[in-house]
Amino acid sequence: MKNYLAQKLTNVLNALGVGELRQQMLQAKMLSAKACINQMKMMPPVKNLAEAEFKVSSQFGDDGILQYLIHHLKIPQLSRIFIEFGVENYEESNTRFLLMNDNWRGLIMDGAESNILFVRSSEYFWKYDLTARAAFIDAENINELISDAGFAREIGILSVDIDGNDYWVWEKIDVVNPIIVVVEYNGTFGSRYPVSVPYSPAFRRTQAHFSNLYWGCSLAALDHLAIKKGYTFAGCNSAGNNAYFVRNDYLNPSIPKPGLAEGFVESKFKESRNAEGLLTFLTGAKRLREIRDLPLVNVVTGESGPISQLYSGETYD
Repeated sequence: MKNYLAQKLTNVLNALGVGELRQQMLQAKMLSAKACINQMKMMPPVKNLAEAEFKVSSQFGDDGILQYLIHHLKIPQLSRIFIEFGVENYEESNTRFLLMNDNWRGLIMDGAESNILFVRSSEYFWKYDLTARAAFIDAENINELISDAGFAREIGILSVDIDGNDYWVWEKIDVVNPIIVVVEYNGTFGSRYPVSVPYSPAFRRTQAHFSNLYWGCSLAALDHLAIKKGYTFAGCNSAGNNAYFVRNDYLNPSIPKPGLAEGFVESKFKESRNAEGLLTFLTGAKRLREIRDLPLVNVVTGESGPISQLYSGETYD
């Protein structure tokens, strides 16, 4: 019924010319982005990835960051492939601009069948080499999902955004060898402690805690895993939600290599909620205080316990 109503609404909007207007706006944004890319090619190497940001299809400025990286890493033609999961309906994503502007091949996955049906009904789905699968991803099935979709070996970009088991899923991926890895981190957890929510195959952010703040892992946890897998931290976007890692054999002087304290960006968006589901707009350490009694795992030591225990000495003002 939802898909039927959504299609009906789309038909009405198209009849009103809204669909054509959206298409024209997208084309204008892509033309502007091409000018940014040409300018980027002539500028000296950035000291901070945020300097390269621009937005076409990404939620924040990640389109620009990825363009900067792919143009400075000289990714081979056969490796110009992306895998992104947790894409929702793909209207805002890290890889759609790569698909449409750079003609990369890719696989996207999301847990909601309705989101994938939306993608498959979109014009870009038949125009470009995109595979779209509906699947609820966990650490046990991720490699099989990727392999069954026909993807293996070296790829250009892996983008992970599942608001929960991000650390544990990336840890298990071994059927592909990405050159660039983009993973969402939880800025609420700060930059000092290498922590993640405990692994649970059925983890859902909206059900784990009413605040919507309890999910994912810290930047320090991702950095720990990246080092084990042979990657170097290159920085974060200015929104403070996506971290970038480059495989060590592709590093060059154009790629920033900040320390964690220098490269960490605290998220400024205010998406916390109360038990009734209403936004509470918590910021800073007040977000951590809201979930201080919930458990985390230190991925380096294996210690687990409530945040108030693992973050001993922290203030929540």
